[in-house]
Amino acid sequence: MKTDCPICGRAPVPEFKPFCSRGCKDRDLLQWLGEGYRIPGPPADPQSGLDSDERRD
Repeated sequence: MKTDCPICGRAPVPEFKPFCSRGCKDRDLLQWLGEGYRIPGPPADPQSGLDSDERRD
């Protein structure tokens, strides 16, 4: 089964698999870090990191 680079469609290079180059690998990482990719789910609770005593209602 041949899988192409998910960014540009070229053949992957083993060193950067599944990407074809460091550039495509870095572009993919920047999409995740810059919130370019999103995974569907319920809205985040901004208070979820606090203990129950610290929550503001």
